[in-house]
Amino acid sequence: MKKPQLILAGIGLSLIILLFVFGRFVPEKEKVSDTPLAATPAINTYSIDSARVSAEKNLTSQLNLALKSLEEKLKTAATPAAQLAAYQELAHFWSEESPLFELYAWNEALAARLENSEKSLTFAARLFLDNLQEDPDGPRRQWKALQAKDLYERSLKINPNNDSTKVGLGACYLFGNISTNPMEGIALIREVVQQDSTNVYAQLTLVKASIVSGQFDKGITRLQTVIKVEPQNIEAHLLLADLYERTGEKMEAVKWYEKSLQLIEQPEIRQAIKDRIGALKQ
Repeated sequence: MKKPQLILAGIGLSLIILLFVFGRFVPEKEKVSDTPLAATPAINTYSIDSARVSAEKNLTSQLNLALKSLEEKLKTAATPAAQLAAYQELAHFWSEESPLFELYAWNEALAARLENSEKSLTFAARLFLDNLQEDPDGPRRQWKALQAKDLYERSLKINPNNDSTKVGLGACYLFGNISTNPMEGIALIREVVQQDSTNVYAQLTLVKASIVSGQFDKGITRLQTVIKVEPQNIEAHLLLADLYERTGEKMEAVKWYEKSLQLIEQPEIRQAIKDRIGALKQ
């Protein structure tokens, strides 16, 4: 594993960054750009019902009984409040008792659609969006993007002015391969940036699009803006160091790795950064 990847993983940064800095799972044909680019969405063949059937086959008899009890509770729920509680219990089951992200997020999404609050809808949408970007399976990743898109769109009906929701919706188009026109996603995010260039979430999302498309200079410019707004943003410092390294500007990379040391306390992570600095200076 590449050293900067170890650093990012070590400080617990989002899996979005791990994916879009190092491009582990994005095939060349699916890359998006900060400029118009045609794309061909994959055929979505992922089925949550098939995933559930497959998962249930691997349950112990005790867990299977527990699941059947929860499912029966949902079937007999007579009020929306009882249904909501049942969905939440099922989400907990697939998160804690027999972990499977897709079924956990699916039940969280069902609960969010039932509750229909901005908070619950955006929470469930972000679950899908964050996870899809580390998913190597194209159809499953697309399914997650479609789920997130629906949840973000419902949230925007409640609050059309939530910039973070607009950015999240744009990211579904950018990273989920759900449209032949990735500019649908770019346009949503650019709209936010044009109104507020200091929106860190929007800028970092466009940075990831720039990284995936190989437009490192654009990414560097945006990261410089982020650091002006949030001087203590570790994510931005490490990304900027990595991008300078990618463009062959080793001393600039060293400078930003050294700056990141001022923000990181964990000894093992600091050592990993120092090792990288040493390698760049050779």
